[in-house]
Formats: sequence, C-alpha cells, structure tokens
Amino acid sequence: MFEQTELTPRIGKVATRELALNGYTTYEQLTQVTTKELLAIHGIGPKAIRILDEELTARGLRFAGGEEPR
Repeated sequence: MFEQTELTPRIGKVATRELALNGYTTYEQLTQVTTKELLAIHGIGPKAIRILDEELTARGLRFAGGEEPR
C-alpha cells in the first residue's frame, strides 16, 4: 500500500497512488511541481490536474510557476 496522503480522493485511487509513489502526498509538495511534470506521471490526467488545481486554489496555493492547468 502507499503512505498516507492529504490529497482529495476525488482524483481517484490510481492518481492518488501514483502521486504518492512519486513523493507527492501533500498540497504543499504540489507547489514544487508543474502541471507538465505531473501529467508525465502514469495515471495523472487533465481531470486530476483540474481537481488538484481547485484544491490548491482553495488553500491559496498554486502549482510551480503559478501556471494555469491545461
């Protein structure tokens, strides 16, 4: 199994697992990565990016570079 994560279950089990396996289990960690880098991870697609962006925005955070998701 994978380590505990604070990320929303709305992104799905596969996306949650793959993010955790790549070291992303907190929203703060997602501020250090671009959406392009996240999309390169197997199991992470535009829907997961959109949901994560909503969650980051709600916390006053952004992906690296302050970029808008695709």
